[in-house]
Amino acid sequence: MIQTAITPFKQKLASPLTKKEITVLQINLGKRCNLACNHCHVEAGPKRTEELSPEICQQLIEIIHKFPQIQIVDLTGGAPEMNYGFKPLVEAARATGKQVIVRSNLTIFFEDGFDDLPEYFAKHKVRVVASLPCYLSDNVDKMRGAGVYDGSIKALQWLNQLGYGKEPDLIVDLVYNPQLPKDEKFSLTPDQTKLERDYKQYLQENFDITFNNLFTITNLPVGRTKLSLERKKLYAPYLQFLESHFNTGTIEHLMCRDEISIDYLGYVYDCDFNQMMNLPAKTRDGENLTVAKLLQAGSLDLINEVQTAAYCYGCTAGTGSSCGGALL
Repeated sequence: MIQTAITPFKQKLASPLTKKEITVLQINLGKRCNLACNHCHVEAGPKRTEELSPEICQQLIEIIHKFPQIQIVDLTGGAPEMNYGFKPLVEAARATGKQVIVRSNLTIFFEDGFDDLPEYFAKHKVRVVASLPCYLSDNVDKMRGAGVYDGSIKALQWLNQLGYGKEPDLIVDLVYNPQLPKDEKFSLTPDQTKLERDYKQYLQENFDITFNNLFTITNLPVGRTKLSLERKKLYAPYLQFLESHFNTGTIEHLMCRDEISIDYLGYVYDCDFNQMMNLPAKTRDGENLTVAKLLQAGSLDLINEVQTAAYCYGCTAGTGSSCGGALL
């Protein structure tokens, strides 16, 4: 690939990337995790200790109660279940009629003190979005660690026994991530609909597992993915590849437009990727936003324009990418 400069993302846009009404509250509860996956953009792991404080947790519960416009509370980490405030936030959101998503690595079910989670999820009708970056064991264990595939399969069977993937209000979705690039033979995520069929057929035939949806998510050059690309001198070529597949049709559907992402310190971001790259959301006066400022203002809609960076090409390449999979 010929080395060329990367066009600033803003220059690709016909008009500024503005916010719509906020309907999704995504909360990163902290960096504690039982796994240390090589593609993790959060750089989470067993040795990380950063997590939500009781004070910020209480502010978030106030936000959940105060703003009926929030339709979805999306809990992530780390392993969100391991970090302070997980159950209080689930219960506040469900008490106010909001959908709760937990982004689970599934293997957490088999850690000491967490074996109540499948039943807890079912009781509160939590939507489980689970990482299974391939339906074959070898690829999963290479990306996420030895034994992770087998643990994930057992966890999915457990969820199925409780009605997940079968009953309409017990939803379990899987997430596909491509392998990290080893050379300049880059590729976009496969067709989501076809890959979902392949996953469903393989998991049904081999393990009697059913699930609802497959989400294909592009590896954005953030966190450990960025570090891996830099080590292989692939960071700039990968960004150029993503830019070369920029699709203007994705802009209308970008997840950053109707969500805010909150970190464990209570700072507000347009999305989880901006959070990891420390690109905070700004008020119309140019101040960094916090949960406390949202409460003080009595509004979630204080952001005019989304903060963008070169990695935004990852969400806008091909059919697009989001926490809910392909955009188109």
